[in-house]
Amino acid sequence: MARTHFGFQTVDEDEKAARVRGVFDSVAARYDLMNDLMSAGLHRVWKAYAVAVADVREGDRVLDIAAGTGDLTRAFARRVGERGVVVHTDINEAMLREGRDRLVDEGLLLPSTVCDAEHLPFADASFDLVSVSFGLRNMTHKERALAEMARVLRHGGRLLVLEFSQVAKPLRPAYDWYSFKVLPQLGRWVAGDAESYRYLAESIRMHPDQATLKAMMKDAGFGHVDVHNLSAGVVALHVGVRC
Repeated sequence: MARTHFGFQTVDEDEKAARVRGVFDSVAARYDLMNDLMSAGLHRVWKAYAVAVADVREGDRVLDIAAGTGDLTRAFARRVGERGVVVHTDINEAMLREGRDRLVDEGLLLPSTVCDAEHLPFADASFDLVSVSFGLRNMTHKERALAEMARVLRHGGRLLVLEFSQVAKPLRPAYDWYSFKVLPQLGRWVAGDAESYRYLAESIRMHPDQATLKAMMKDAGFGHVDVHNLSAGVVALHVGVRC
């Protein structure tokens, strides 16, 4: 059986999906609170920047992958209007429920479905924009997922990948100390789960850096890819245009 990484551990590919699911089942109820605490609120700025770059228009069709609690879904829905559609998806049912309930509470009745980004249940060229925010690093076969995202985009459509990336070299010692010493403690105190946040820190280090991800997106069918480094590379926004 093929092997892959789960943080710094090596596991069977079939095992990774279940272990990632366990992480998000554990943290779903406190997910947004933990995001605010561990990023000092910056995750909201990063997401707002991604939405601004997306520049979705009224009537657009948008697929939000690994959408979780629905921050980007909500913002896109308010821009596409009644003639457009935003599909809220996640592979994790607990996260999807959290997001769906929040969207409904705000009067946004959107299609919300559990689906695997490596096997998207949508027709070719169905969307004008595909977005994945802080979800790609958890996918077992990233190349397969990127190819699926390209498949469901129309020609000229865009993919936005907002993800933790490689921080600027002078900041790495401080960032490593924060990631491996502070984050697990925050997870223990707030979410009752240190291990999930230790996995978060490890998964970031195992994720492709900016240049590698750009090359992967080009290989998947994106003719042009821009990279926007945010907060000195703590996060990067990759924007690919479908050939």
